[in-house]
Amino acid sequence: MKITKIEPFILHVPIAQKQISDATNSISHWGIVGAKISTDSGIIGYGYTATHAEVTGDRAIANIISKALAPQIIGENPIEVNMLWHKMYNQANLRWVGRAGIVHLAIGAIDVALWDIRAKSTGQPLWQHLGGSTCEELEAYNTDIGWLSNPIDSLVRQSQNAVNEEGFRRIKLKVGQKNPTADVARIKAVRKAIGPEISIAVDANGKWDLPTAIRFCKQAEDLDIFWLEEPLWYDDVESHARLSQATSIPIALGEQLYSIDAFTLFFENNAMCFAQPDVTRLAGVSEYLRVADAAYARRMPVAAHVGDMGQVHVHLSFFHEMTTMLEYIPWIAHCFEEPIKVENGLYAKPQMPGASTTLLASAEEEFGVAL
Repeated sequence: MKITKIEPFILHVPIAQKQISDATNSISHWGIVGAKISTDSGIIGYGYTATHAEVTGDRAIANIISKALAPQIIGENPIEVNMLWHKMYNQANLRWVGRAGIVHLAIGAIDVALWDIRAKSTGQPLWQHLGGSTCEELEAYNTDIGWLSNPIDSLVRQSQNAVNEEGFRRIKLKVGQKNPTADVARIKAVRKAIGPEISIAVDANGKWDLPTAIRFCKQAEDLDIFWLEEPLWYDDVESHARLSQATSIPIALGEQLYSIDAFTLFFENNAMCFAQPDVTRLAGVSEYLRVADAAYARRMPVAAHVGDMGQVHVHLSFFHEMTTMLEYIPWIAHCFEEPIKVENGLYAKPQMPGASTTLLASAEEEFGVAL
């Protein structure tokens, strides 16, 4: 089999709530920037990376896909994913200008498409192609109700609905306000409404400094917080390690880490309790699996960051032995032939061949952005 064509694409999909915000971002659309890879066998692979739907940045990613990466692998066998990943990753001119950032997002989109082709060529969903499922039940935790832009009365109401009507046993709330006491008040209101048996994780999106994070933890420790996600600046290993020593609340992070080397620094400094790799930052499935295996070597739980990459991460989560839960943010599910699906708080196992990344033609037509 040979790669005959690589076509970049951009979609900007409006989110259901029209406008949401966390401690650092406010958005109305979600970006899907990706690659459609055609082969001489007729198999077509789709891969994408998730963005905040900013046209200039999205076009830059698409340009790297078409101008810098596609010429490197057209004519190659798409089944040789490991070789092609290293060929793209080690391209000297790209490595010189970006060993992270948009270069990784572009490589990630192509790498996901290659894995999609591999799985399709065997007639298997990706989780099965990788070696099969290690769990029959993959719990979903609902982040989509927990935005800081959601007023406290609505937050309480939606949390109750997620638990009582939709069957979620886990939710995640955004924190990171200037005064952490305000965040604690929101958590207390939700905890009172949904009871002690439901897991509540919280996410500060890298907003706080160490003293503020310690203040928050002191106030929140009796609320049974499942984890505190990205409390501090993403690359600050030392402060995360100090915070981990100062609180009984487990620390989770990883969505902003771009390599196994970055994860290893946090692992070796005992600066996290939950690893949250993301195929977009890690330049695809290939490096994601290396990170997940490194976590396994330390018996550390893995909970992939969705960032609405759930279409791919659901496969990796069913496959990998350190994963028992996955974030649920369904903003773009309706754009794919086999959308992610959650029932009674559990993910359904994908059944169609591939990585569940094949776009609907109708989605490309409705949400497509000119390159």
